[in-house]
Amino acid sequence: MIKFFLMVNKQGQTRLSRYYEHVDIHKRTMLEAEVIKNCLSRSKDQCSFIEYKDFKLVYRQYAALFVVVGINETENEMAVYELIHNFVEVLDKYFSRVVSETLNLLQNISSLL
Repeated sequence: MIKFFLMVNKQGQTRLSRYYEHVDIHKRTMLEAEVIKNCLSRSKDQCSFIEYKDFKLVYRQYAALFVVVGINETENEMAVYELIHNFVEVLDKYFSRVVSETLNLLQNISSLL
């Protein structure tokens, strides 16, 4: 089960967050800060799956954007990894004129993966 979905830039600013179970606003702030720190500190050579507290983090980087999904321990990490990619592809198609430079980078990066 997906617990939360975050889109974060390289500066650590949350651009989109969606929680699928209730989390107090103060705890959300602390959780996002820790999750962002864990994902941004990893190199590109490291695995995109992280064990964190009582759940797993699955993240993917597209140019200056990180997409992070928190899931429970029984969820399939590869399925969520592909879900992230499909979500970004939909954004690419829908917002192609709005942020074309960033999305061009996303297409180049996704073709390498």
